Formats: sequence, C-alpha cells, structure tokens
Amino acid sequence: MINRLDQNVAQLVLDYGSERAREIVGPRYRALVDIANEVLTDERQQIGISYSGFCLTSLPHKRLSDSAVWQRKGHKVTLLVEPGVMRSKGRTVLYGVPFGARARMILLYLQTQAIRTNSREIELGRSMRTWMERMGIAIGGETTRALREQAARISACSLKFFWEGDGAEGWTRGGIVSSGLRFKSVVDDDDQGKLWDDRVVLDETFWRALKDHPVPLQEAAIRALAHRSLALDVYIWLAWRCHEIKGPTDISWISLDAQFNTTGRPLKYFKPLFTDALRAAMAAYPDCRLDVEDRGITLRPSRPPVLKLMT
Repeated sequence: MINRLDQNVAQLVLDYGSERAREIVGPRYRALVDIANEVLTDERQQIGISYSGFCLTSLPHKRLSDSAVWQRKGHKVTLLVEPGVMRSKGRTVLYGVPFGARARMILLYLQTQAIRTNSREIELGRSMRTWMERMGIAIGGETTRALREQAARISACSLKFFWEGDGAEGWTRGGIVSSGLRFKSVVDDDDQGKLWDDRVVLDETFWRALKDHPVPLQEAAIRALAHRSLALDVYIWLAWRCHEIKGPTDISWISLDAQFNTTGRPLKYFKPLFTDALRAAMAAYPDCRLDVEDRGITLRPSRPPVLKLMT
C-alpha cells in the first residue's frame, strides 16, 4: 500500500535534491524520485490539455481484437469506443480501437494544440514530431510503426460518452478526427520531420466538448509518465477529480477496479498494479492529497497541477 514515504518523495527532492533523495529511498523508489524531480525542476511550465471525459475514463492499455467494442465506466460517465473502417492502399481495412501509451500521447497532443490555437484545425508536420521528441518519444523504427497504427485507429474509431445524473446521454455518435492524421510516405531525409499530413481536423462534436470542458495538465508530468499508460491515466484522473471535489471523497476498490482494470484479472491482482501506478502519478502531481486504505482511497481537495489555462 501507499505509505508516508511514497507521499513525501517530492518533499525529499525539495529538501535534499534528487541525488540525495535517491540514496534515501533506495532502489525501489528511485524511479519515483526521478519523476518528482522532472516535475519540480520544470522551468518551461508548459501546459497539456485533456478533455474532462478522458479524465474520468480511458482507452484500453492492450490491443483488443480488431472487431471488439471497448466500454469503460468512470465517475458518472461511460465511454463506448467502436472500431471503424478506412481506405488504405486501395483496400477497405477494419481498424480496431486505439490502445496504449502511444494513442494517449497522440490524443494529448491534438487536444493541447486545439486549445492552444482555439481551432479544431491542427497543423502537424514537424510540430508533432518535435512535441513527441520533447516528451521523450524518439521517432523512428518501431515507434514510428506504433504511432502510425494508433493514428489510423484514432482516425477510424467512433465514440460516445454517456453521462449520468443530469438527464443527458452525452454525445451523439461521433469520432475524434474528421480528416487528416495519416502518415506520409517519407521519400528523403528532408522529409523526415513530416511524417504526418500537414493538417488534422477534429470532429466538430468532440471539439465543442473539449472546448467547453478542458482540463489543464503539466507537460513535464506527461513527459515523465509518457511510457506508463496506466500511471498517465491515473495522473489525468487525479488532476481533474482532486480539483473538482469539494471535500473528502471515498473511492472504493470496486469502483477503481471498474474504471482502471483493463486486464480482466481479479481485484487482488489489480490492486498492486494500480498502487504502483498511483505512486508514479502522485510523484508527478506533488500537490495531490489522498489517503489509501483497505477499503479504497480517499481523495481530498487539492491544488490543480496547473493553476490556470493557457491563453
């Protein structure tokens, strides 16, 4: 379970510096020190953006069968993602639901740029490659193939958010993007930065929802968790819920299992996976306040990871 040492990793970095903090915590917690240090020493203070719906539920972490529909329930919301078909090289191809860390990073980039520019038309080209590399994702080889696959899946899928408690069902059937987000064929070294189409257009319904309900995140935290898809989901969830709640809020293990467990394994196997992800998310969000208990976790109102939205 989470103990006092887990919650004080960021304070150790502030008090003693990262090198001494790594010595104090020992091998088991050194990765947490590195995450906290990256966030605490971030001078750029760049902001990332997620739609609030993705803060409360998420995509799968592992590949599903291409025909499988994904459904995931969060706090007063259910996400339904359906695979879709697209034309590729003269053929009609079924693309399954997007999954994993690479899909999440593409979506975070698209959402961030849309809010930054106040437009659902997003310029790509070298800008997306530069952002990915800034997030520690080196473009080339297997990474390029993974990004290409996830981009196609994002382009083809359709999704709905079903909201509870306000008499509304969320969205009509829609997608994430309405055009673009296709990889170009690289013909020479001068084109290496332009792996994507020059422009992508977000689905209008998705864009309206994002514009009405953006959640600011710390880009340094995204970078620190870029290769940890579950920890990234937990960080984004905490960034929204700990700022949105008005008082201590209990979340049972059963609820956490329903929202975050994508393995299909029993709760007793999920708990240690979630606890490890929670440790990493808390290291990336030093102002987060919560308690972990046998019955679940108690969230407490916390300062958001970013105090104001980009202008």
